[in-house]
Amino acid sequence: MKWVVSLIVLAMAATPVLAAGDADAGATVFKKCMACHAVGEGAKNKVGPQLNDVFGRTAGTAPDYKYSKAMIEAGAGGLVWTEETLKPYLRKPKDVVPGTKMAFAGLPKEEDEDNLIAYLLTFSPNYVPPAPAP
Repeated sequence: MKWVVSLIVLAMAATPVLAAGDADAGATVFKKCMACHAVGEGAKNKVGPQLNDVFGRTAGTAPDYKYSKAMIEAGAGGLVWTEETLKPYLRKPKDVVPGTKMAFAGLPKEEDEDNLIAYLLTFSPNYVPPAPAP
């Protein structure tokens, strides 16, 4: 019986994360981000950091990117990018991290936020969402 439970847990961990949005529609939304960010094979930092494996990453820690002091402090304070933390940041970045270098005002439509998150999740294949609080 233990091996069955272990197998189920392992299968759940290997299941890709599914977001509320549509990844294909999120690819279109990402066009608003492409001037500053990159994703995919060979993605490099631009004006903003590359966003491969952003989910599960502590804010302000992408390699070889010079973050604002505010973003580094947010990460040191425990900000980790998840669906729940990225969504309000995408809505109004400066409300979530006052002093961020991100000049983008934000996405006004919740649907665009959900779709962009679904798209970005496709570039975080090893992300395992945190367990819900009891």
